[in-house]
Amino acid sequence: MQNFDYNIPTKVYFGKGQIEKLGEIKNYASRVLMVYGGGSIKRAGIYDQAVSVLRENGIEFFELSGVDPNPRLETVQLGKKLCLDKGLDGVLAIGGGSSIDCSKAIAAAVKYDGNVWDMTSDWSLMQDALPVFVVSTMAATGSEMDAYAVITNTETNEKKDLGGDPVIPKFSILDPKFTYSVPKFQTAAGAADIISHVFEVYFNRTPKAYLQKRMSEAVMKTVIKYGPIAVNDPKNYEARANLMWASSLAINGLLSNGCYLDWGIHPIEHELSAYFDVTHGAGLAVVMPAWMEHVLQDDTVEQFAEYAVNVWGVEAEGRDQYEVAREGIAKTRDFFVNDLGLPGTLHELNVPEDSLEMMAGNLNGVLTGTFVPMTTEDVLAIYKACY
Repeated sequence: MQNFDYNIPTKVYFGKGQIEKLGEIKNYASRVLMVYGGGSIKRAGIYDQAVSVLRENGIEFFELSGVDPNPRLETVQLGKKLCLDKGLDGVLAIGGGSSIDCSKAIAAAVKYDGNVWDMTSDWSLMQDALPVFVVSTMAATGSEMDAYAVITNTETNEKKDLGGDPVIPKFSILDPKFTYSVPKFQTAAGAADIISHVFEVYFNRTPKAYLQKRMSEAVMKTVIKYGPIAVNDPKNYEARANLMWASSLAINGLLSNGCYLDWGIHPIEHELSAYFDVTHGAGLAVVMPAWMEHVLQDDTVEQFAEYAVNVWGVEAEGRDQYEVAREGIAKTRDFFVNDLGLPGTLHELNVPEDSLEMMAGNLNGVLTGTFVPMTTEDVLAIYKACY
């Protein structure tokens, strides 16, 4: 296990009625930009509850609505302008990962003289940010408790991340009831997104990180148990609560501390979202099993067999490790497609087959340090296996 420093400064208010804690914004800011997506938070009554608490506490707010599922650079720039023009001193995200990521990028952009897109290439440029506050309405990205954000540049068809301690939320309100109105497809895609985050830390080259492995397996098994329940019984509080907490724990550093990591799956999916606006979790659900099959080899088979046994309960005694590993991969694909009801191919996601070479080419040299280093040809083979 490697050395690590661990600090999660986000205060979490978890459970029913925690929206009342929104008034604590006044300890950090007095005029905030409220960032959200479409009208779902208004239909669900979340908007009215938030506005009521803000007004009760004398917190002035301005609104930026219509955040896209893959938040756009132009929206971030608009948010920055609003903050500067109105003299705002905080950013409040109400929604899922897209609204939260957009809010983080806005908060960093306000404190940076250049184009915030610069930070996707050089994270050291993020030296400061407005304080960020979160009311989460979806279990998926875990952005409510980490230092990262992903934004899309529609001019260059790039989806890239930025990150730094300044954008870690000051506090996040996680009320599982606020996820009741999330549609089945988005709930399922969120569950796949959570598992993908665990995949990126679970499959690694760090020896003897035993505790991290077992915690990772617990998070995945939680999603496997409660994901289908939430999809089919949207107001099941137990299912929604377990998914919501799993989402945060999957990517807040708890599972990855002490491990050597270099994410290999997400960049492959980001091409799909950047070019064809694919829902991130749905794209990941297609890519993950194909990636597993492609990187299954003599020096990784033990980890994939361990995954099959500990997560899926595959019987290993007397069997070849490759056979065990492939059964685990098959169960993974079956879970995404049959249990969660997600698409199983890129064709179903309306990704043109003639785009695969172009997307693979964009990742040339990007995945050289991952769990299994991949060339352009490797990425193209994964895309083709997804079609």
